[in-house]
Amino acid sequence: MKFLAFIIFSMICELSFSQSFNDEKVSLTNFVKRMYSSKPFEGVKIVDDYDHQYLVSVISLEKAKYTSEATMNRLAQVKAQSQANTFLNGSTISMDMVISTKETKDSSNKTSTIVETVEQIKQNSMGFSQGLELLTNFDNSDALRMVFIYAREVKQ
Repeated sequence: MKFLAFIIFSMICELSFSQSFNDEKVSLTNFVKRMYSSKPFEGVKIVDDYDHQYLVSVISLEKAKYTSEATMNRLAQVKAQSQANTFLNGSTISMDMVISTKETKDSSNKTSTIVETVEQIKQNSMGFSQGLELLTNFDNSDALRMVFIYAREVKQ
């Protein structure tokens, strides 16, 4: 009888401790969602907790541009990793501007010039950002965009 009572008592203790397993993640998720709701932002931020520091990467994608949810999720993950990598390791940005002109003649022999400007921006970065975890995703307030929040703990 004592053995059975001991087993039941240990199971109750185990269940009570298992309820708080992921409290830090839930608290961080709620905090970042409140930050985003009060003032929407995109990019990387460092968020301080009492005991931890987190790197948070926020991505916002237009839902209409993507045919499937899997594609949108994968693109959000890649963009979040790219943002975190750029933040942690830096990047090199180069810009080229291409200006092209076309001349056209109409039936009355008048010449008109069309100037077209194309700006090309390239960003190169080296490194790897590992350990980003999807905290949450939700619809933006306008319901046209999906917001993805990724995070990882910063080791000190």
